[in-house]
Amino acid sequence: MTARVLLVDDDASIRRFVALALEELEVELVEAANVPQAREQLAAGRFALVITDLMMPGETGLDLLQHLADHPEQRGAARLAVFSAGLNAAMQARLGEFDVWRQLGKPIALTELEQCVRDAIGAAAPPPAATVAAAELDGLSAAEQATVERHFAGDRALFLAYRASCVAQFANDLRQGDDAFARADAPALRRLAHSLKSVLLTLGQPEASERARQLEDAGARADWEAARPLWQALRAQLAS
Repeated sequence: MTARVLLVDDDASIRRFVALALEELEVELVEAANVPQAREQLAAGRFALVITDLMMPGETGLDLLQHLADHPEQRGAARLAVFSAGLNAAMQARLGEFDVWRQLGKPIALTELEQCVRDAIGAAAPPPAATVAAAELDGLSAAEQATVERHFAGDRALFLAYRASCVAQFANDLRQGDDAFARADAPALRRLAHSLKSVLLTLGQPEASERARQLEDAGARADWEAARPLWQALRAQLAS
């Protein structure tokens, strides 16, 4: 019987990365964009592994972990992993209260994510990866070449597929950012910047990722004077 993995993350780019990373594994990946969708999936069937983001609009990953603690019949034997760009000591201690099996940082290397799933389902380790020829990285910047090695196990095609999915998602990100400013919705701006911070770093765009981090901080403070020029600069980069 094929092992089932539930991924809960509001970021379509992250869900795409995980789907690409697990293509070679014999697992059924079920995606949920929010906690209500996750609860529906948990009520409908059992999973070997649940991976959830922590920061999501509405109900958070902590709310999902509490739901599973309150409904052990829905969790079954599933192992729990969290996926987050910010895991401080206080949060790690709180996660321990929910029997979280593994804590995954964002951005994450493909090999680490793949190994997490292999460990959860008891799959054998993959054969050693072949050395990547320098010619296969032609056309990429030095930072992009580095991220191909660091996060994509040297798989240029996988990186390009992920980048294409992110570029398609950027149009929606632009609308979300503009809408957050129009409504003066600081939490929404913070969530968007938090997501972009990890995605851009995974794409080999460290400067843009740092700008997103600064925007996240400004959103947390609801500092619109600082946030506006940061968003305009980041917006121009995403649009291009």
